[in-house]
Amino acid sequence: MMNLNTRNADYNTIVDLLRQRQAVTHDLVVPASQLRSRHAVLHVKGAEQHISMAGVTNVDGTYRPTQVADEGIATKLGMPVAYLRKLRNEAADLYDANVNGWLHGKQVRRAAPTPQETSYVDVVRPADTRSFMLRTFRNPEGGEGVARAFLSDRYDVVDDLDALVAVLGAVRDSGIDVQIPTADLTDRNMFVRVTAPQIQALAPELLKGYRSPFTGESGTDNPVVFAGFEIRNSEVGCGAFSIVPMITVLVCKNGMTFTKEAYRKVHLGGKLDQGVIVASAETRRKNIELIKSQTKDAVRAFLNPEYVAGKVAELERQAGIEVTSPEKTVKAVCKKLSFSESEADGILGHFVKGGQLTAGGIMNAITSFSQTVDSADRARVLDDAAVESMALLGR
Repeated sequence: MMNLNTRNADYNTIVDLLRQRQAVTHDLVVPASQLRSRHAVLHVKGAEQHISMAGVTNVDGTYRPTQVADEGIATKLGMPVAYLRKLRNEAADLYDANVNGWLHGKQVRRAAPTPQETSYVDVVRPADTRSFMLRTFRNPEGGEGVARAFLSDRYDVVDDLDALVAVLGAVRDSGIDVQIPTADLTDRNMFVRVTAPQIQALAPELLKGYRSPFTGESGTDNPVVFAGFEIRNSEVGCGAFSIVPMITVLVCKNGMTFTKEAYRKVHLGGKLDQGVIVASAETRRKNIELIKSQTKDAVRAFLNPEYVAGKVAELERQAGIEVTSPEKTVKAVCKKLSFSESEADGILGHFVKGGQLTAGGIMNAITSFSQTVDSADRARVLDDAAVESMALLGR
């Protein structure tokens, strides 16, 4: 299968990838009886064929689970995720035995009778009667596809492309000019940053003494921040669709996110019928219009000069706390935020380069370091903890 992930992409690239994803996406609601694992690959057999104007689509086939799908299988079947991951890597036969055993049930003979029993007793573990949503990428050339998620049959799909089109439609209706400086697509999530550079505020206390680790530009000389938000969505059950407010520092493009104020829509709907799930053009249009109407108030609220000024005032109340022992303080903060040792070392390096020996300097170091992290998913964990890092120093 083609690589459908990207990091720090532009708008045209992300849209092109989303269209490619949508073209090969196939969603199935399959009862446990029609699923079986062989050599750690999911086999679908006996599923209902899909009939459309394009012809008959046979959805029976083989789908190799991603790490995300394995996590879903383990969770839904009541197995430890780490255990199933170990079986995939080291013992495919035991992977099959565990998955098939929980899906289809098994008659088990106890190793020894209990004190109340006089003979060995057979115990029947019943088969799973549930249905599951299997989100897949079908192989355009035939052959093995990709099982990208193993979910509840109540999962309410919000496709990345529909979410992006809807939110940008709400922005267009607001009349505010925006830019999309960067976008990321992973096996788990889509992240698209939307900024409005003309909606600015000055943050002299927040940026006093700060230098961009990337360009050396001075925050003291140019203490400008501007409005924006980030569109986040997971097609595979790793998070809700959300719009997260954000302000961006002009001299370094550091982004401070405020997750507690984000608009969120959880992916949970009504029970789905078995078979292939195919959204018509009209259904998708209605879904886009619904998301657009639900998010327009969030867009207007976050792309607002008063909102930006208010967030700057909040940050500046904590930003000036002095850091007298840089290495000790940065390492302690990173430990409290559950960052890894290598992440703490990288953040310390950015803190030193930034030259801002304050709580605001630690926040800026986290948000500049996150831009260098290969994993977009991990970068968001760092960004979302940056504001909290200042609060830790104030306690």
